[in-house]
Amino acid sequence: MGVNMNRETEPKNIIHLNSDGKKGDVQIADEVIAVIAGLAATEVKGVSKMSGNITKEIISKLGMKNLSKGVKVSFQSNQLTVQVAIVLKYGYSIPKVSGMVQEKVKAAIENMTGITVKEVSVHILGIDKDE
Repeated sequence: MGVNMNRETEPKNIIHLNSDGKKGDVQIADEVIAVIAGLAATEVKGVSKMSGNITKEIISKLGMKNLSKGVKVSFQSNQLTVQVAIVLKYGYSIPKVSGMVQEKVKAAIENMTGITVKEVSVHILGIDKDE
């Protein structure tokens, strides 16, 4: 099945960063922000995987788009909130790892997009003791 390039398919939500008549518009799909958040979360020591069993190894094989499966992004009234669902490695402190995930996700999104993140919520889905 081919892709019809003539029909515009627009992502569910688009965040408009800048509308400058001289240079053009800057828009970011919420899925892009979700990928940034997912990648940042998987880089934190103590995180085993994202929701949906997305690990660093799977990312390298399947691509970055799968990272958005464990992330929910909400942009309302110029405020961005992010929810990240993760599985922790056994033996790591839940408060410490989740705090590091919050900091890393917030910093990654703000540095890459310039959007201020109001809140990052971390949902612990389980503990992985297989590693």
